[in-house]
Amino acid sequence: MATEQELSDFLKSVEKRAFKRSVYHVRDDEAALDIVQDSMMKLAEHYGDKPAAELPMLFHRILSNTTLDWFRRNKTRKALFSNFSDFDSDKEEGEFDLLEALAVDNDSQTTQSAEDNFASIANVHDIEEEIQNLPARQREAFLLRYWEDLDVSETAAAMGCSEGSVKTHCSRAVLALSKALKLKGIQP
Repeated sequence: MATEQELSDFLKSVEKRAFKRSVYHVRDDEAALDIVQDSMMKLAEHYGDKPAAELPMLFHRILSNTTLDWFRRNKTRKALFSNFSDFDSDKEEGEFDLLEALAVDNDSQTTQSAEDNFASIANVHDIEEEIQNLPARQREAFLLRYWEDLDVSETAAAMGCSEGSVKTHCSRAVLALSKALKLKGIQP
């Protein structure tokens, strides 16, 4: 049985990655925050009494299901109502980027020149853009395997598919990312 402290520590450790994973899926920061918060609440309410070792698998499955629920609700909402503001894609230039904030939080003692710092931010942006361009299942498999560091069986359980499907999705995602990034001059 997980203690309250273990549950709290787990949720703190997973919140940033879960947020980024949700943003990749829904492409809306506010919706992604809602999805992550709902998932954390569901885990705490319904599965807080499970062993600490089971929390990661349960959370990833809950996060996937909550994301799918969001898409279903959003599809229904858009079928009933359409706002012209939904078609605006103007982004504010001062927009918060979580990956940049995480890079700053890194406790490394080395300093980069402004040119190197700009190049690394540009590379992160290019990689992030290409991950968003992946098909949904490939993106989900890739993020679970390489972002969340789950093994094939855990990823299959979280996605609700076979291990072979996970391997196929991951392989295709890595190939597509590799090709796209090489075209942009980024070598793996």
